[in-house]
Amino acid sequence: MSAAIIAVAAACGPAPAPAVDNSTTVTTAPTTRTPRIVDDSGRPDVTFDPCLDLPDDVMTEAGYDAAHKEITDMPMGWYTFLGCTYRDRTLIPGVRRGYGLNILAGNVSIDEELEKNGSVATAASINGRRALLEVDPNNRDTCTYVLQTEFGIAIFSRIYHKDHPGPVPQNEWCTGFEDFVSTLEPYI
Repeated sequence: MSAAIIAVAAACGPAPAPAVDNSTTVTTAPTTRTPRIVDDSGRPDVTFDPCLDLPDDVMTEAGYDAAHKEITDMPMGWYTFLGCTYRDRTLIPGVRRGYGLNILAGNVSIDEELEKNGSVATAASINGRRALLEVDPNNRDTCTYVLQTEFGIAIFSRIYHKDHPGPVPQNEWCTGFEDFVSTLEPYI
């Protein structure tokens, strides 16, 4: 037999057994979940969910009642906001009855927010993240931080519930709020 015939005969013989992989395959869960609400806008999906992604123990430690948080989503068709409302019922007699906190995550840009509320917004930074501080004299007792995100913006809006007659001085509306928002920013 010639060498060529031997090579062809060997090639037609049984194939060698595939190598066996005895290693264990580990799969991990995805780090992001499917958003509760999506829209048809072509904008990015909102990947931060304030009611699910902020740990209850962090919110409770900050004085907010995480056991009674409320989902406040706003599907608009051209954009989406996932929201969560918290309540701090810390009473300081004659001063305040606590705070209301609304956190929204939306797929609009910080530039769109600036165009909408630029008259009451000033540039800010939270942990190095581009932000806006919004204090609207017509929206009494409210302080708002808007943070830029990969999907759009996250809005932290706190309402000061006073426990006295007369107005709350505007310079008290945001007292301590920047520090609080800074503790939540890493969860976005």
